[in-house]
Amino acid sequence: MNAHSGLTTHVLDTARGRPARGIRVELFQIEGAGRRKMTEAVTNTDGRTDAPLIERGSLQPATYELTFHVAPYFEGFGAASQPPFLDLVTLRFTVGDTADHYHVPLIMTPWSYSTYRGS
Repeated sequence: MNAHSGLTTHVLDTARGRPARGIRVELFQIEGAGRRKMTEAVTNTDGRTDAPLIERGSLQPATYELTFHVAPYFEGFGAASQPPFLDLVTLRFTVGDTADHYHVPLIMTPWSYSTYRGS
């Protein structure tokens, strides 16, 4: 079995106390001053992508970016009368030890967000 693991994410809307459904998520690998798009997905009713962003066995040591398109989600809750405060949320992180699984969630409200490295 390959020692490399995968990458997953999910989005939680803590202002509403539920998973955030319908968020478009893009994954990029940083290469020098540029970046290469690896995949994109949309969160399901559980706030997760239906499949890992990087399958088990394919995660490589590198710097990555997850970009979450959150403005359309917030606009769906009546924020159309004013522009949402958050539009794109980009998380840049580095994977060093690929023996472990990386789970990088987005915890958000209409005005703030946070993340952590989960397992």
